[in-house]
Amino acid sequence: MREYDANGQITFDNSGIDEFQDMLEEFIKATSESNVRTVLKKGADMFVDDLLRLPKPMSNISASGYTHLVSTFANRVKGGEIEVGWGKYYGPMLERGTIKMGAQAHLKPTFDSNASKYYKIMTDELWEGINL
Repeated sequence: MREYDANGQITFDNSGIDEFQDMLEEFIKATSESNVRTVLKKGADMFVDDLLRLPKPMSNISASGYTHLVSTFANRVKGGEIEVGWGKYYGPMLERGTIKMGAQAHLKPTFDSNASKYYKIMTDELWEGINL
């Protein structure tokens, strides 16, 4: 707000600037790279938990050491990103399909149906304790 003093000079009301600066500092702290990565990892963990709860159709394979494809979902930190995917090489082929077979997607439909839940939990975690 612009005001004039007794000499006709313009003065500015700077009330609230300190509070605004404090708010910006809290925002910068909350959105630090390490904090954001932690929050994304939490969301990825929840996504993997939902994937691991998908129904596992019976398989005709009974070899020792066999793991059902749905039981191989996992996430990993790679550089600045968190990847969620299959633990078997043919998982992406199943997800997207091939020339010889149609897609039998698991990742995309599970994410799409639960995305708002993941986003809410991640944003709540990110802004926890911030008074904006």
